[in-house]
Amino acid sequence: MAEKVVLLNGSPSAYTRLNGIRDYIRAGLRGHGYEPELINIRELPAGDLMNARQSPPITRALRKVEEGDTVIILTPVYKASYSGLLKTFLDLLPQNGLSGKQVLPLAMGGTFGHLLALDYALKPVLASLGTTCIEKGVFILDQQVKKRDGLYELDRQAADRLNAALKTLFPQTSISLYS
Repeated sequence: MAEKVVLLNGSPSAYTRLNGIRDYIRAGLRGHGYEPELINIRELPAGDLMNARQSPPITRALRKVEEGDTVIILTPVYKASYSGLLKTFLDLLPQNGLSGKQVLPLAMGGTFGHLLALDYALKPVLASLGTTCIEKGVFILDQQVKKRDGLYELDRQAADRLNAALKTLFPQTSISLYS
């Protein structure tokens, strides 16, 4: 399987339910022979991000995106938009840094009132980076991801929406952790 998948996590928090979505995707893709590259933006040097310095960690992260065929972007929604941390990283990509890639935006927020943040805030930025294949995207409520015994669990409705979106990216597979 030659396709390279990159998971770009734009959460500023290490302890976020967004990790449940990330882990669900990683496990599902691994079950079908993919080994997604993970970029946790919060782990990159903050000073280099803020000052647009091309330090080795920043350069490595940008190269992973460049080499990816599919980029899955995860972000929390704050104040009706995607995270500033994600925006800072996206600003470092070249003008056509997402050209020729399939991109799936995924967002998590506290209310469905933030649902349109994908369409009105994130997708225009992705289009400006040359993305021509932006998938519909998935919005998941915070309450649809629970932590039990140290592990995250998506509720069935969220998992079904996520599986449908992943099926558009990987039509030859049926990614689902539910039996």
